[in-house]
Amino acid sequence: MKRMMILSIMFLGILTMAVFAATPGSLLIWADAARAPILTQVGNEFQAVYGIPVKVDLISGDIRSDFITAAAADKGPDIIVGANDWIGELVADGLLSPITFLTQDQLKQFPPTALQAFSYNGKLYGLPYSMDVLALFYNKDYVTNPPTTPDQLFTMAKEMTSNGFYGLAYGVYQDPYFSAPFIQGFGGYVFGTNSEGTLDPNDIGLDNAGAVKGLEYIDKFFQAGLIPQGEDYNESVNLFDAGKAAMYIDGEWAVPGIQKAGINFGVAPIPGGKPFIGVQGFMISAKSPNQIQAAEFLNDYVNTPDTIYKLWQADPRIPARYDVAAKAEEEAPWLKGFVEALKNTTPMPNIPQMTSVWNAWMNAVDLSISGKEQPQQALVTAVQQIKQAISH
Repeated sequence: MKRMMILSIMFLGILTMAVFAATPGSLLIWADAARAPILTQVGNEFQAVYGIPVKVDLISGDIRSDFITAAAADKGPDIIVGANDWIGELVADGLLSPITFLTQDQLKQFPPTALQAFSYNGKLYGLPYSMDVLALFYNKDYVTNPPTTPDQLFTMAKEMTSNGFYGLAYGVYQDPYFSAPFIQGFGGYVFGTNSEGTLDPNDIGLDNAGAVKGLEYIDKFFQAGLIPQGEDYNESVNLFDAGKAAMYIDGEWAVPGIQKAGINFGVAPIPGGKPFIGVQGFMISAKSPNQIQAAEFLNDYVNTPDTIYKLWQADPRIPARYDVAAKAEEEAPWLKGFVEALKNTTPMPNIPQMTSVWNAWMNAVDLSISGKEQPQQALVTAVQQIKQAISH
């Protein structure tokens, strides 16, 4: 009986892997709930013309982890949809094919930073379709002209904060991603670049003079009592959505909640900020037996104004194509503020060493804003920890 149970489990495992494995002459795509319906529709159109079936599997878990496990066993999908900061690990493991089908004219359809975000060692590994960036939301009932300099932002926040109302809601606690605009805006950086223009994990700029100034600026808000100690992301969201904050730093993913709350809002670049740009896109598995078909599908059926626009409607992030972004702005004027914010950004680092950065960076920011350590001391310690983690 025990032997039968073991055989049954083994058979189930083989069957499950087969279901999620690409097969010659048929495309398999892994996507999340927001994108799967549009890709299924486009896949049906592709099949009608080429006779090649396209199956879209809805993956509710961690697509990256599942893909690494499957592709390492020569299984998994032909195409995945995901973030640019995945590619360092995936390329290093030999799991992605370069995107070579875009012409020079097609490449001009995208902002250079979107292409840079999906590039690794001089090669493009993802077809960008949407972008994420932090910006400054402001409640038009309280702010007519948003601030344009860090000093103006601090002064306005100070003047408006009183009796449980805050000039600025800012969920930087335990989330270093939100500290990046000011740390980088004042001259700090995560990784520098080498002579070839690629990221250099040995050049870490989170403790340089600019990074220290950026963290000192963030500290000012806490020292002045303008932001409560321990205010995390969820609390900042709740404050702005409840009309208890005049301004608020977040990304375009926050728009549906703000609209639902009925806030009369505008969007502007973060004053003096240089946030990360995150890019979502399509990647082709190096293990796919359908390299040509996958490229044709992405080039002819996904990288079109119509498909990218439908993807934007399903998940209203910033379209990566200039023409689609312009069309979307007509329907959603708030997009203009995010497009402006994109002009001064840096791509989220996509090299594997980035995983060694987040925890030490988070601790440095939390220790500094809580007053337990001075900004310079906290950042120097963080960089030491990052270098040690990278070397192991």
